[in-house]
Amino acid sequence: MKIPEKTILAYTLKNALHYDGKANQGAVISALFNEGMKKEEVKNYIKIISKIVKEVNSLSLEEQEKEFEKLKKNVSEREIREGLSELPNVPKTGVIMRFRPAPSGPLHIGHIISNMINSLYVKKYGGKFYIIIDDTNPEETLPEAYKKIKEDCDWIFGNVCKYFNASDKMKIYYEYAEKLINKNSAYVCTCSQEEFKKFAEQKKECPCRKNSIKDNLEKWEKMLAPQVYPDKSSKKISTEGNKNGFSEGEAVLRFKSNMQDPNPAMRDFPLARINLCEHPRQKNKYRVWPLMNLSVAVDDIEMKITHIIRGKDHADNAKRQEMIYKVLEKRFPWTFFMGRMKFTDMILSKRKLNTAIKEGKYSGAEDARLPTIVSLKKRGYKPEAFAKFAEQRGLTDVDKVISQEDFFKVIDILNRD
Repeated sequence: MKIPEKTILAYTLKNALHYDGKANQGAVISALFNEGMKKEEVKNYIKIISKIVKEVNSLSLEEQEKEFEKLKKNVSEREIREGLSELPNVPKTGVIMRFRPAPSGPLHIGHIISNMINSLYVKKYGGKFYIIIDDTNPEETLPEAYKKIKEDCDWIFGNVCKYFNASDKMKIYYEYAEKLINKNSAYVCTCSQEEFKKFAEQKKECPCRKNSIKDNLEKWEKMLAPQVYPDKSSKKISTEGNKNGFSEGEAVLRFKSNMQDPNPAMRDFPLARINLCEHPRQKNKYRVWPLMNLSVAVDDIEMKITHIIRGKDHADNAKRQEMIYKVLEKRFPWTFFMGRMKFTDMILSKRKLNTAIKEGKYSGAEDARLPTIVSLKKRGYKPEAFAKFAEQRGLTDVDKVISQEDFFKVIDILNRD
């Protein structure tokens, strides 16, 4: 179905009136998607849209208003919203939001799509936008990633309030772990993974769940017990000579939720485990590392996060974190789960990107063929183009499947604007 020229004109006038007489070509294109235009059809309409935008922008505001009155019936009720929608429960001091990148590889377009909206809401309301470098997985942490994350985030967001390394807050995570144990809401489990999996599948409680608080505190100390180094060159710590401590894989701290929960992922999920790999920054200072749901919940509490916008693939994690909040008698932040942008032909796995670069398929993270932030910057893209895309997309829980070519057609238009 062909979109009538008067419909394009109506949307252009509407957009111009919203922005003091200056229509934005990218916004007009986004609005026309509501009229049935497909992304692959943008090239068929681009010339007429460009022509109409130029003509409309040459009119005075009074002339634009008169013309829009004649054509406003052509604007669908589903038209694209102008600007970001309002968030609930916004404090007078503004919102506090965050982004938690893992230092395991280069940041890419997926991170922009998922997190630009957090940055924009902090700009809209004022407040604080934190970056927490999620480096509590020693074997996945790359030393060079810390600096690169800061460079990428400073460029693409432009309003980061402060950077934190999760590994610098280990003692705080330990304190919260002990709080949960003392509230009888966490226990040290010495079942093997296979054993616990069977209990979870059968909705049965493992024997460790009956440990007393005193027993769990003693076992927690055994998890934390320092180990002996066999030699300085080894990256693994030996348990030889330390019979009082647990070895790697022998114990895990679990949250006491509900083993009858209909969702298996919610059943006594793990909070911390022993990992003896040497950490790039902390070296062998710690041997017990928090898992995501403990570190995220603790950081959000400590930083007084007010609003969380994240991918809906984290819905289960949010439920787990809310359980931790409830036990600690804290108010859980307002949370929204964004739909995923599923690219049909773009590599967004950090692991695959790292492997491809190491194998020499690409010259580095800045290679023009890659969707990394450093590559996008080198290719001449501006942060404002991605900000406009995020604003036009808004808060949506709808998944979208799109090709790299169609996505960048839209970004290219916004970048030129």
